[in-house]
Amino acid sequence: MSNRVVQGRMVTPETLAELVEGESVLEAEDIADADRECPDCGGDVITVGYMPSVTEFVTGYKCQECDWSDDDRE
Repeated sequence: MSNRVVQGRMVTPETLAELVEGESVLEAEDIADADRECPDCGGDVITVGYMPSVTEFVTGYKCQECDWSDDDRE
């Protein structure tokens, strides 16, 4: 599935990646379920893989209900 509802609005993979990253990204993969609950509100978390630069690939996580987001960077 390519588009999802996040905090009451429809987002594309690129838009979701930008919400997690805080700025524009070069490319994003399809959105998927993360099979985990949000640590802040207990809502459903979705995931998206994206490239913020030509040398980096990041997996981002975003709650569908609140502002919480995270990524897999060390």
